[in-house]
Amino acid sequence: MTTRAHRNPNDPLNPDKLDPAILHDDTSHASEKIAFFQYVSVAVFLFLIAGFWKLQVQNNELYTEAADRNRIKSTPILATRGKILDREGRTIVDNHSSFKVLLSRENLKDEHLPAIAAGLNLDFEELTALLRRFRSRPKYQAIVLKGELTPAEVAFVESHRDPDTFPELELLHGGDRLYPRDNLLSHVIGYVGEVTEAELDLADFAKYNQGDVIGKAGIERQYNDILMGVDGQRQVVVDNKGNEREVIGYKEADPGRSLQLTIDLEMQIVAEMAMEGRRGSVVAMDPRNGEVLAMVSRPAFDPNKFAGRIRQKDWDEIMNNPEKPMLNRAIQSNLAPGSTFKPLVALAALENGVIDENTTFHCPGGMSFYGHYHSCHNKRGHGTVNLHRALAVSCDVFFYNVGNRLGIDKLAKLGEMAGLGKESGIDLPFEYRGILPSTKWKARTLRQQWFPGDTISVSIGQGYLAMTPLQLAVMTGGIAMGGVWQRPHLVKDPNRIEPRKADIKIDNVNHVIYGMYGVVNQGGGTGGVARLPGIEVCGKTGTAQLASNVLMKSSARLAAELKDNAWFVAFAPRVNPEIVVSVLFEAGGHGDQAAPIARDVMKAYFDKKNRNVNRLPTLALAPHGGKGFAN
Repeated sequence: MTTRAHRNPNDPLNPDKLDPAILHDDTSHASEKIAFFQYVSVAVFLFLIAGFWKLQVQNNELYTEAADRNRIKSTPILATRGKILDREGRTIVDNHSSFKVLLSRENLKDEHLPAIAAGLNLDFEELTALLRRFRSRPKYQAIVLKGELTPAEVAFVESHRDPDTFPELELLHGGDRLYPRDNLLSHVIGYVGEVTEAELDLADFAKYNQGDVIGKAGIERQYNDILMGVDGQRQVVVDNKGNEREVIGYKEADPGRSLQLTIDLEMQIVAEMAMEGRRGSVVAMDPRNGEVLAMVSRPAFDPNKFAGRIRQKDWDEIMNNPEKPMLNRAIQSNLAPGSTFKPLVALAALENGVIDENTTFHCPGGMSFYGHYHSCHNKRGHGTVNLHRALAVSCDVFFYNVGNRLGIDKLAKLGEMAGLGKESGIDLPFEYRGILPSTKWKARTLRQQWFPGDTISVSIGQGYLAMTPLQLAVMTGGIAMGGVWQRPHLVKDPNRIEPRKADIKIDNVNHVIYGMYGVVNQGGGTGGVARLPGIEVCGKTGTAQLASNVLMKSSARLAAELKDNAWFVAFAPRVNPEIVVSVLFEAGGHGDQAAPIARDVMKAYFDKKNRNVNRLPTLALAPHGGKGFAN
């Protein structure tokens, strides 16, 4: 029966006959529904086909790996870091057995976090912040929660890491660094620490993973790839509850290789003791081959605090220390060297013919150059002095005149050959270049013209000139060797780099060396306290101002805070030298205050050389917990 709604009102004779227009509309509407359904079906089918293609063909390996991770559990086997030894094979840095705990985020349950934090003595807020930082990383990457676990923390993990309690936890056994006590060699060795998130985002650290322990400073950083080794891996099949069912793979860790340094522990200990309570640096080097025998920077830091994950309190204390204990003053102190620079000035003047060994100048206690009066450290004056006497008594007026005759660029040419104004190439990171001024340097750096008066200050090791204690040792060692400058290095290296050699007249070198001999061994010499019986020590004192005399006189407080730095550099013996020592004693007042430090280090070298039987010192290392033991 036709519905009332579909009757045709235009046909009164046959009202029940359907209206063709209406019938056509209904048919079209139904066809549209069918077509829409067909299109949707095709779209769904194509979507499924595309997903199947992506899953089975395009990304088959990716999803197969993801599926395998659901049933295969991989645990790293930590590689032992290589030892660091001294030149005689004595252990300086070792490892001790320790445990760290990993947190698997694939099995993580948020309600477990408070208990885990409490059991591992972690701050809950820091734990949750750590998880937030790694939220964007793949979940299969485990997080190192804590290293250097105490026995109680190890017991907590062991008793709670089963599938029914805290399956998120995994205990790893490895070896953490064990550094010497009393901050011995801390700046040379450096320290290790976990790679940071910021570092992981850099290309240089792309090969590392979260939780990896890498070298952060010193030898640990410079030779990290050699010391670090390669972790192994243990693979097991687990069920849906995380229980291990079968071991399917085991790869042993490849331990890191040990490094032998050029450092002599006996000399290092003597140098450390000589700098006790002082701020500055000592560098002892063999000028014949560039081997660094001792390197000290004071104040220092305890690398054992960095061996695991350093506490924020310890980090803040170190970073806020105004004495800057993290600064390696041996290679990072850019300071004026004072009169220790005069031997190079003398050699450059002799080589350029502006003076000879008999040239004299009269010192009345000071002299004016280009409208400015420059005083000598001896206000009464030294009288008339030649080169030998001028070096021995460190007459400033003599070298003002020499520098004025020589000019800055001729001086800079020899200075560059001696290694100034650039990195020495020592195998340590973050070495400073120092400053070797010249007309080009001032124009390039300060956009200013070089004035002749600028040379006057540089000629006595002041003004724009700046160098590190290591650069001073290299410079002086090359002069002692007749114009042969070796590259300093800390790791025993049979493939030494060829030294820089200058075509210098040996007579000119001998005139300079004779003056440095007079500094230590003749009456009136400024470095007499460095004298050693039976050994011809040659040296040079240096007193470097941190501020002008006018400024120092204007304020007693500034005079106390900006006390002159004391420098001393020496080599021995006079003929065929075997050792060169440079000393920076910050705020030491005068160069003769640094001379005894160099003397003690050289004495340790020759005493050891002359002993028939070596009596080796005991090196104390600080194990876990901070208490030392005899090695």
